[in-house]
Amino acid sequence: MTASLLASFTRLLTGVRTRWQGCAPVAEQRVYFANHTSNLDLILLWAVMPPEIRRRTRPVGARDYWEKGGIREWLARRVFHAVFIERHAVTRENNPLVPMLDALRDGDSLIIFPEGTRNPDGEVNPFKPGLFHLAKAQPQVALVPVFIENLNRVLPKGEVLPVPMLCTVTFGEPLRLAPGEAKPQFLTRAREALLALRPR
Repeated sequence: MTASLLASFTRLLTGVRTRWQGCAPVAEQRVYFANHTSNLDLILLWAVMPPEIRRRTRPVGARDYWEKGGIREWLARRVFHAVFIERHAVTRENNPLVPMLDALRDGDSLIIFPEGTRNPDGEVNPFKPGLFHLAKAQPQVALVPVFIENLNRVLPKGEVLPVPMLCTVTFGEPLRLAPGEAKPQFLTRAREALLALRPR
């Protein structure tokens, strides 16, 4: 019930329009990768998914941000069932790929932000290598680009209270790692697939 109410409130607050432009909203295992401009990105992308997809889709978030106690951590654990990863002082023992691969092996889908950090000016930074490693380790899982438009204006960086604003979430055509495709070429292709969804 909490998940349903939160999803409805998020859609109402942002006035979001959802476009499944390159794929259908079906409950198959996927990695959804999106641009990152706001703290609400994770919540909005999760909220626009149909309930049957949302139930098996786990957002990936930084442990140091989400594990601070209070309502934020409660939502991450109990509602989003988030996958927590380390982003500082990464070692072999706390490799951020391990919990993501564990979730994929369990049959869950993921939401990730391959830029690695928010870019509030709306540009899309070069991708970190994590998306490539997921594609290489789990080649059967479709990678779906998702472009989130205007959310940085709903909750600008440094602000606490959101401002109602019309947003658009566009899901693109799934892609996979091609045989023999090198990491730089794959990451460039994935970023270009995301940018192609940006409204003109």
